[in-house]
Amino acid sequence: MTKLANPDLTSPDRQIKIILVDDEPVFRAGLRVVIERFPDLQVVAEAQSERDLGEILALPSTSVDLVILDLDLDRSLPPEQSGLELCQQLKTSYPQLPILLLSSFPSPELLEAVRQIGAEGFCFKGIDVSELVNAIRLVAGGGSYSYLPSVVGQAPTVQASETKISPKPGIFTNLFDRMRLSGVRQIEAALAEVNQELKDSRLSVLDRAVLAGRRRELLAARRLVNRLLATKTSVSSAQKPLPRSQGVAPQPNMEMRNEKSSAIVRREVSLSAGRFAKRSANAESQIFENAFAKIQYGLKNLTGSPLEIDILREEKRRELLNVVLHKLEDIVDELRFSQVQLSQLQEKKSLILLDLWRLAATEFFGKYYTLQLRNQDLEVLPVILQDAELVELEILDKIPQVTDLLAHLLFDMPLLIDSIPYSAGTAEAMVRAEVLLQNILIQVANAVIQPLLNHLADVEEVKQNFYDRRLVSTRQIEKFRNELSWKYRVEKYVTEPRAIFESRYNLLVLDGYGIIKVFIYAPRNYELRELSGIPYAVTLALETRDAIAPRVRSVVSLVGRGAVYVLTQVVGRGIGLIARGILQGIGNAWDDTKFGRNGDRGK
Repeated sequence: MTKLANPDLTSPDRQIKIILVDDEPVFRAGLRVVIERFPDLQVVAEAQSERDLGEILALPSTSVDLVILDLDLDRSLPPEQSGLELCQQLKTSYPQLPILLLSSFPSPELLEAVRQIGAEGFCFKGIDVSELVNAIRLVAGGGSYSYLPSVVGQAPTVQASETKISPKPGIFTNLFDRMRLSGVRQIEAALAEVNQELKDSRLSVLDRAVLAGRRRELLAARRLVNRLLATKTSVSSAQKPLPRSQGVAPQPNMEMRNEKSSAIVRREVSLSAGRFAKRSANAESQIFENAFAKIQYGLKNLTGSPLEIDILREEKRRELLNVVLHKLEDIVDELRFSQVQLSQLQEKKSLILLDLWRLAATEFFGKYYTLQLRNQDLEVLPVILQDAELVELEILDKIPQVTDLLAHLLFDMPLLIDSIPYSAGTAEAMVRAEVLLQNILIQVANAVIQPLLNHLADVEEVKQNFYDRRLVSTRQIEKFRNELSWKYRVEKYVTEPRAIFESRYNLLVLDGYGIIKVFIYAPRNYELRELSGIPYAVTLALETRDAIAPRVRSVVSLVGRGAVYVLTQVVGRGIGLIARGILQGIGNAWDDTKFGRNGDRGK
């Protein structure tokens, strides 16, 4: 049997012996290198499947203090059919063996399932190394650990013993909750006043600018209040379902971000004004949280074609996508409290995307970021924003189903998937909403970087501050720009017309390992009728190919069968007869010669 140790973490000489279970050799190797940098941690074995782990644990010589198990084993199956199932088997066979579970896509529901199984630790793969090491030491020492990346800077849930009973909130926790709710209500009241004043069409440009600045300050203050005064009690209270009389269906077992904890107050205000129908804030929060979690993990381009953000270092890529995500979240909140109607979303789509692009570029580069070029100061942001028209035409206007996603988030409108409507909160609608959201994030991030490549691509300071080290030489930058230029032409004249003709959209999404390309069905007959020139010729070529390809294949097949018959039955047999005739002639000539000589001797 496996020897399960109880390590004394206070002893510097005591090593924690670990088994890594993951079906990705590269991830196991990287995790092993990270873990073994610490003297008190030792990886004694690795396994890539349930069978490998069973063989290791069955060895009498195996001594292990902790198993680190990837919940994403066999990624073609849901976690509950792969990693969770293996974890349950382990806890049944080895109840005293501590288990720390890792997941690329953590969620509150998954955490609850992990707790029911009895696993001691649970966290996501994008966790900091120092925090991962702390989790390893704690779980191996008999404690428990859980962490969900629902909020930036959120402290993990840590328990030093096996007890699962949470302490009651103290007097300071209740005080912080009251302060937070009181502050949020005051901010909401001030926001309502500012929004009302902004509706006045008689306002001067200066007054409107002052009020807009005041509104941004209030939004920032609301976020700070929610973050600085957030407590576990406030988060759990935000999860409680609202009464059905308020028109919001309860959503148990769903967590929201701390900065979203005032969503109950905001929903009450908007619903009392009668501006919106039923909506599920929990589902919306989960969509944004899942996007945030995937951004933290893998951002490698796996599409096979270049993207503008490929020029950035990975940490800068992650920073940019996080900025776009947070700005989009702010815009959704602003739309919710404005007078925008469902029918107005389509006409405001371009303006919304352009605002998102401007806000993200301002946040990412900095409003006053300045470069020294030829002994002159050059502000970067005006250079980026001057390409607004080009960016809108080339990238932003081509982002599909933005209006559908906004209508789904703001008004709970169903999402059409293969021409079938799926209501808000359903699993199908959430998956489609996540796909559309991630495509917006990636495309807007590309739009932020495109002007930089157009005007400041080979500036040394820009290269050192933003670029991937493999792309800092002038030759590599020009090669990268040429590849992008070629990609634009191919997409304009071939890829996009083909997608229109095939009634689909090409989307860029995050799969936890990197950026991939997926296709979704959508009727595009109107766009097909609007095609002209080369794009229209491409669709005609595709249609012609589809029409004649079966006939050509039939002719080729018939000719091929005829050629095979001629070669094998006619030519082959003819060659065989000729060869046999030649051989027989040679044999007869030999015999005649032989007998002729014998006859001469007889004479």
